Amino acid sequence: MSGDPVAAAATQPGTPDPSVIPPPPPGYPPYPGAAAPKKKRGLLSAAIALVVIMVLCVGGGVVAFLTLRNAETGEGAKEPAVAVDEFLTAVYKDRDATKAASRVCAASRDDEKITAKVAEVQKYASAYQNPRFRWTTPKVDNQTGERATVSTRVTMTTSDEKVADQDLRFTVVQKTGWWVCEVA
Repeated sequence: MSGDPVAAAATQPGTPDPSVIPPPPPGYPPYPGAAAPKKKRGLLSAAIALVVIMVLCVGGGVVAFLTLRNAETGEGAKEPAVAVDEFLTAVYKDRDATKAASRVCAASRDDEKITAKVAEVQKYASAYQNPRFRWTTPKVDNQTGERATVSTRVTMTTSDEKVADQDLRFTVVQKTGWWVCEVA
């Protein structure tokens, strides 16, 4: 035997060999842990597609509103002077705000202002004895393409011979016919 105590111990029966690594002691089974996260690409894609569709729908609605809000409904007058005459007839003779508004371009159509003007004419009519309104034939002062300036003089006469005149100047535009856009 040799003088090496480690070699002597390794050769003795029942002594473990130091060069061999013992197996680990039995322990608890491994913890299953959290499941791997499921891929949600389908849900994410659907959400993005839905957002894009909503943006397109809302955007399209806004564009349609802005495009159509100034759209003229119906046919305007054949001539600028005719548009002014029809507007004056609706306000001063018929005293019909709806009919007057149908002669005004969409960009300037304000039902409250038109109704107020018709109410003002009605007030004059009730304040005086049998008032009559007439106007000179509307005259086109200036016309360039789709825009014209028309002037006339409105006269109110009462049965007791009172007379009042007012000179008016209209800006008339052509879209689907001629429409009154401004009165000065």
